Amino acid sequence: MQSETGLERKFCRFDKELTVTDGTGIAGYASLFGATDQGGDVVEPGAYGASLKRLGGEGRRVKMLWQHDPGAPIGIWDEVFEDARGLYVKGRLLDSVEKGREAAALIAAGAIEGLSIGYRTLRATRGEGGRRLLKELELWEVSLVTFPMLPSARVGAKGDSLTPDALREMAAVFGDARRDLARD
Repeated sequence: MQSETGLERKFCRFDKELTVTDGTGIAGYASLFGATDQGGDVVEPGAYGASLKRLGGEGRRVKMLWQHDPGAPIGIWDEVFEDARGLYVKGRLLDSVEKGREAAALIAAGAIEGLSIGYRTLRATRGEGGRRLLKELELWEVSLVTFPMLPSARVGAKGDSLTPDALREMAAVFGDARRDLARD
């Protein structure tokens, strides 16, 4: 999904990979290398390296947001790094922030199952089947989200999973609604 600012987003389900400790600590993979998402994109190993190095060199951090809302930071990512599997994140939800407390409760209840990256593509090529191979990304933020986008992270009703087109349409509707509410 790409916004009018050029910021793109990719979703990944926490599933058993996300851990919550003491009600506020969370850790998991925000992006998995080699996995084709429902938008047909594949993040390649090393895609985040230069961005993470640049952020560290400038004394800045990847932001933790709620549903990609820049007005809703909910915590701090203490660790963000690439390993052989993907982009690993570890941080803390801020219990002094209302949405941080809400996020912790929703995770504990199983109502929120996704992490999503907000980034700008710096370098990509086309691969087999028209897939976009993301080679270098400028990582801006990692959000806790409702709807994951990787194929292994499906949203369904009574065992039926939604199609990729249905998920994209639903995400667009929610994005439009969020922008409309922000204008009011």
